[in-house]
Amino acid sequence: MSERRLTRQIHIGPVAIGGGAPISVQSMTNTKTTDTGATVAQIHALAKAGCDIVRLAVPDMESAANLGNIIRAVDIPLVADIHFDYRLALEAIKQGIAALRLNPGNIGGRENVRAVVREAKKNHIPIRIGVNAGSLDKMLLTKYGKVTAEALVESALQHVRILEAEDFYDLKISLKAHDVPLTIAAYRLMSETVDYPLHLGITEAGTARTGMIKSAVGIGALLAEGIGDTFRISLTGDPVVEVRVANEILKSLGLREYGPTLISCPTCGRCNIDLPSIAAQVENKLDGMTKPIQVAVMGCVVNGPGEARDADVGIAGGKGEGLLFRRGEIVRKVPENLLVEELFKEIDAILREET
Repeated sequence: MSERRLTRQIHIGPVAIGGGAPISVQSMTNTKTTDTGATVAQIHALAKAGCDIVRLAVPDMESAANLGNIIRAVDIPLVADIHFDYRLALEAIKQGIAALRLNPGNIGGRENVRAVVREAKKNHIPIRIGVNAGSLDKMLLTKYGKVTAEALVESALQHVRILEAEDFYDLKISLKAHDVPLTIAAYRLMSETVDYPLHLGITEAGTARTGMIKSAVGIGALLAEGIGDTFRISLTGDPVVEVRVANEILKSLGLREYGPTLISCPTCGRCNIDLPSIAAQVENKLDGMTKPIQVAVMGCVVNGPGEARDADVGIAGGKGEGLLFRRGEIVRKVPENLLVEELFKEIDAILREET
C-alpha cells in the first residue's frame, strides 16, 4: 500500500471527503425519485449494507420537488444527479440536498452557473464534476484522436475552471470509463494535477459477475496507490450489491472493518470433506453479521491451524471429522456433520466474550 495522497477536504452532509478522512462508499438508487416509498426503502437498505452517501437521479422538476420528502425520511446524506437544466439544481438545493453532481459547462450560460454557485455557496453544497468517456466533447475527441487519459482530465479541468472563475472550490472530481487501464491512467494524471478530492469509479462495469472484477481491479489498484477519497461500484441490478462489493474492497486493503472475513482454502487432493458445501454454508450463515471476525474453513490439517493461525476461529477437515481451532490452537475434534454447528457455537462464544 502506498501512502495516501492528501487532498483538500469537503463535506457532504456530515461525511468528510478527502483531507485524510476515511474513504467513503457511495451508491445510487435505481427507483424513480418521484416514488417516495420505493426510494426511501432502497436508501434504508443501502445504509444498512454500509453505504455512506446515496445519489438520486433528478431528470425533471417533479423529481427535484420530491427530494424534500425523501430527505426528511432518511438519515444518510443524498446527492442530486443533475444534467443540463440548472433549475433542477436550484430546486434540489431548496429541498435540502447535501450535494450536487453536475457539470457547469452543460447547464447553460455563465448566469445559470452563477445562480447555482450562489445558492450552493449559501447552503454549503459541494459539487461533483463527473466526466464520462462515453460522452466526451467532440472537440476533445478531435484534438486527441480518441478517448485518452489526457482528454478526460482536460474535459474535467474545463468544468473546474468554470467554477473556480466564480470563486467556488467546494468540489470533487470523477473520471469514469468502462476501460480499466484508461480509468487508472486518468485518475493517476488527475491526482498529479490538482488536489481536489477524487471520486473513483469504473462506469458501466456490467453485471455483478464481471463488473465486480473490473471494479476491484481498477478501483483497488488506485486505492492501493493512495489515490481516491470516495467511490462507487457501478453494477447492473440491485445497488445493495454495489455497497457490499465496495466494502469488501476496502476491507481487503485494510482500509475499513466490515463484517466477517471468510478464509477458505482452494482444496486439493488432500481434502477428504465436502469443503465447497461447508464453506458455502458458513458464508451464508455469516451473511448479515456485522462484527469484524475472521473465520477459516480449511480442507485439511496441513492448511488448517497452521496457515490460518491468525483467524479468530476456524475448522480443518479430516476423514469423517475435523478440528475446531481458535487463533491456531486446537480446541477439539468434531464429527464432519457437526463442523458448521460447532463452528458457530464457538463464534457465538467469541462474540459474547467481546461484549
